[in-house]
Amino acid sequence: MAPPERRRRSTQRDIARHAGVSQATVSLVISGGAASNQIAESTRRAVLAAAEELGYAANVAARSLKGGRNRLLGLYTFESVFPTDQRDFYYPFLLGVAEETARQGYDLLLFSSDRGESSTGTPTAERSIYAGGANRLKIADGCVLLGRNVRREELSALVREDFPFVFVGRREVDDGELSYVAADYVSATGALVAELARLGHRRILYLRALEDSEPTRDREEGYRRGLAEAGIVPDEALIRRLADPADLSVDHLEEWIGGLGITALLVEPTEDDRLTGALATMAGTERVRFPADCSLALLGDPPSWTPESRNWTRFSLPRARMAGEAVRVLIGLLDRESPEPRQLTVPCEFVPGDSIGPVPARPVPARPVPADPDGRPTT
Repeated sequence: MAPPERRRRSTQRDIARHAGVSQATVSLVISGGAASNQIAESTRRAVLAAAEELGYAANVAARSLKGGRNRLLGLYTFESVFPTDQRDFYYPFLLGVAEETARQGYDLLLFSSDRGESSTGTPTAERSIYAGGANRLKIADGCVLLGRNVRREELSALVREDFPFVFVGRREVDDGELSYVAADYVSATGALVAELARLGHRRILYLRALEDSEPTRDREEGYRRGLAEAGIVPDEALIRRLADPADLSVDHLEEWIGGLGITALLVEPTEDDRLTGALATMAGTERVRFPADCSLALLGDPPSWTPESRNWTRFSLPRARMAGEAVRVLIGLLDRESPEPRQLTVPCEFVPGDSIGPVPARPVPARPVPADPDGRPTT
């Protein structure tokens, strides 16, 4: 007996013919984007019914007739490795997204492939939202995005497409606004400065990241605001850039204490172990003791922190809460509660730790002040 003839897969043209509408109308309904709202509800139902009857392969039949959704949310990270390790800085974000997605009655799709192209179709070895010139996040109704190594052109492309997404962290693009849920770095940094000022510190050095990202700008704004509220005139010599936190040494700290007269240090942490490794090395020398010789606080969570690690004074990001809020904001966008992007900041938690204290009575002897650890003069 001859094998049965394989049935040809249905296309959008077949659906258009079956429903008595144009192929452009079918495309709008299936895309489920903002433009599909222009389609009359009766036409939308006819298109979806035809798709279901013809067994259209895009799983359109699984979408709810109201709004054309499939109740599937995506999670995409710009990091090179998806955060599935509990020690990973981003793992609490993953957990928070997963829990809130389930609570809202949605399924979660993890976009973990690193293959793709830029929004202009240029091949790239980096993680990319676009493959073959198409936005592969559209499988989901909307998506939560996170990661430090952001591709701005892709965020801009998503904004132009009016694709529903929320970024975990404050991010900006030149040609539009996007929705985000961010940690309130400004208030948290200002509060740390206020606590140091309460302990008598007036010479507080801020060691910031080299790149000019939104979180770094927010921390610097908080530092300046905290100084102003404490009645301390900012000294630009006390704002320094650190190219590689691994280069931070006890020699630099002694020179800053002696030459600049600092009594406290605020450090922007990295998302790897370079900074905490350098701090552990410094603390192990006993040449500068925290906080006996100099107070030190971190402007965020150290990576891979465990109870056995040094309990540095810091503020902690509410990462799981931020992720849950991002899911709720995303669902609000899908429900079209407001046509405008939503931008939410979440308070951080102060962790007292053991590395700040009153101004030391006997400062470290003065030494010459060098350039920044990366070898360049302070700007």
